[in-house]
Order: sequence, then C-alpha cells, then structure tokens
Amino acid sequence: MTTMLKQELIAGDVIEVATKDGDAMTVLVLLANDEFLVLDPCNDSTPFVVEVDELAEYRKFDADEFLADF
Repeated sequence: MTTMLKQELIAGDVIEVATKDGDAMTVLVLLANDEFLVLDPCNDSTPFVVEVDELAEYRKFDADEFLADF
C-alpha cells in the first residue's frame, strides 16, 4: 500500500483512513468530486460523506503494486 497526501481519489478506490480513536478503517470510495467523498466502510454501516480537506493522510490500495509481488 502507498501512503498518499492529497492525491486525487476516484470512485472504486480502496483507502485506509484513521478514525478519531486512532484506529485504521478501510473504506471504498463510492463517489468522489473535488470537494466531497462518499465512503463505504463495508461493514454493514451506512456510507458517509467527508470533505476532501478532512482527509489529512490516507493509504490507497494499489492493485498493480500488490500483484507485482506475485
């Protein structure tokens, strides 16, 4: 996985973000534009909306990087 700072996210990206408690949460980006993201935590919870500026740091899953090891 690659740690990103303010790289553009698109629908379908899988990212890991920090929660307010300091834990990590993996989410799927359902919708994205320049200002907002709709994120699905994939744990039977309701998807939620965040402002792009609220994401200080996240890790983005890169399938090409993952599959290069095989």
